[in-house]
Amino acid sequence: MYKVYGDYRSGNCYKVKLMLHLLGRDYQWVPVDILSGETREPAFLEKNPNGKVPVLELEDGSTLWESNAILNYLAEGTELLPREPRLRTQVLQWQFFEQYSHEPYVAVARFIQLYQGLPEECREEYEMCLNLGHKALRVMEKQLQSTPYLVGDSCTIADIALYAYTHVADEGGFDLSGYPAILAWLRRVASHPRYVGMFD
Repeated sequence: MYKVYGDYRSGNCYKVKLMLHLLGRDYQWVPVDILSGETREPAFLEKNPNGKVPVLELEDGSTLWESNAILNYLAEGTELLPREPRLRTQVLQWQFFEQYSHEPYVAVARFIQLYQGLPEECREEYEMCLNLGHKALRVMEKQLQSTPYLVGDSCTIADIALYAYTHVADEGGFDLSGYPAILAWLRRVASHPRYVGMFD
């Protein structure tokens, strides 16, 4: 059985949780409190020397880290990762977009507002995150006006990667009412029969 070391409030950890549920895989969740510094403890650093969650521990005791790398590993040979090279590359394209153009702003704005209480000294950074986060959301909206999912007609790990922080973007101060295609996509992903919520 897999072990997932993660913080249930983290979107990056939620990606792995949602993925395992969509695949119907058994796993054990090992809670890690990132705010109290548990990821810097020696025992955790043995599992991920980069000191971040999530970490997926395989049955042989080896570990994988970086959320999107874990998604790719779990998706291999499933319907959530296309085999056709161009479609597969488009999945990677959206995963890189998520890590470089979406998560650094949407997730950070959420952290500043939800966990730090939007302190005045973070106001400038927060406003920058809102601005660049909306830029990323507009890119997604344009794609989802053309296709029901980010890569064509079926759900892939590209959707799982971007769903994680988009569906709680309001907790960072993002108003999604101006993104009807994104809202429809969020409902589409959540309609999967094996869907599980972040806080379930």
